[in-house]
Amino acid sequence: MAEEIVGVVGAGIVGLAIAREMTRRRPGARVVVLEKEDRVAAHQTGHNSGVVHAGIYYPPGSLKAELCTRGGAMLREYCAERGIAYEACGKLVVAVSPEDVPRLDALAVRARANRVPGLRRVGAAEIREIEPYAAGLAGLHSPLTAITDYTAISRAFADDVTAAGGEVRFGSAVTSVEREGGGLVVGSGAGRVRVDRLIICAGVHSDVVARLAGDTAAPRIVPFRGEYLRVREAKAHLVRGMIYPVPDPRYPFLGVHFTRRVTGEVEVGPNAVLATAREGYRRGDVSWADLAGIAGWPGTWRMASRHWRTGIRELHGSVSKRAYLRAARRYVPGIGPADVVRAGSGVRAQALDRDGALVDDFRIHRLGPITAVRNAPSPAATSSMAIAAHVLDAL
Repeated sequence: MAEEIVGVVGAGIVGLAIAREMTRRRPGARVVVLEKEDRVAAHQTGHNSGVVHAGIYYPPGSLKAELCTRGGAMLREYCAERGIAYEACGKLVVAVSPEDVPRLDALAVRARANRVPGLRRVGAAEIREIEPYAAGLAGLHSPLTAITDYTAISRAFADDVTAAGGEVRFGSAVTSVEREGGGLVVGSGAGRVRVDRLIICAGVHSDVVARLAGDTAAPRIVPFRGEYLRVREAKAHLVRGMIYPVPDPRYPFLGVHFTRRVTGEVEVGPNAVLATAREGYRRGDVSWADLAGIAGWPGTWRMASRHWRTGIRELHGSVSKRAYLRAARRYVPGIGPADVVRAGSGVRAQALDRDGALVDDFRIHRLGPITAVRNAPSPAATSSMAIAAHVLDAL
């Protein structure tokens, strides 16, 4: 019997988790990961905030709610086994105005439905006990929300794949997918690879690669740049763990927040600014082809008509540290513009339907021997091992 060959596009944390799970479930199969860059976790995985989410925000019954809870537990065990940094420093979601309180209470109902462990509602005095320099009327405390190093986890996943006989091929940008003789032939910068199954986890290019494989045009990926500020060392002690605002349910982003990293640094952010390139980490990064694709998608204009006020506010914060911190200082008043420096940025692959709706849940398409992960935003890193199990369960 011929050896089964499974191809995985993308060496971010989701692609590598799926490749690793495949080697565990099908030890007789050969797994080949195709990655266009020269390293793992080069894009979304390597540019996120390192938070291991507990499942507070996601609609009960959604894939996000189910896979975040499962995936977080799996990830915690994996980090312990592999000696990877993992710290349950806790998170406070804080209401700073009377208008925030009903939304905080609704969030508490959702979080309890998702069985977030250890969650409790706290008042102003308890907020100060948990985060002495924070301000707020009420909050939700999730003591087991954690931080980790997702790049280190991705490297460990890749090591597991190769130790099991699989391959991770760098410099292998996928350029074509053809059905041939009952199998698939994947064209890449490193040559053609024949596979029996293909799983696409291409992040910000997921729609492009899925279209090569014959999938639908929707949802289209629209890139949003998330910029971070880093709190200077002299003020880093003002944040012990994580301090988040109550999210606006009309918008898929959580809002600017404070996060401690496993390095001990404290970051503020990210914001969410429409990027001018799929890999537009800097304001000067422009791809005219990417811009044409964004402008040519009907959903872009429908989204803009609904959220243009938020877009202008985010853009103002992008160019002005004072404007960026205006909202953040409501939560930690002691950190001002002089206490932060500009840090890194990431690009979120935001999936957008034709009607302008921002796709919130994970979305996975299946086309016979091809599985395309079309939308895997936060908490995809937290959920990566559970996403892998979910994908493999369906094969």
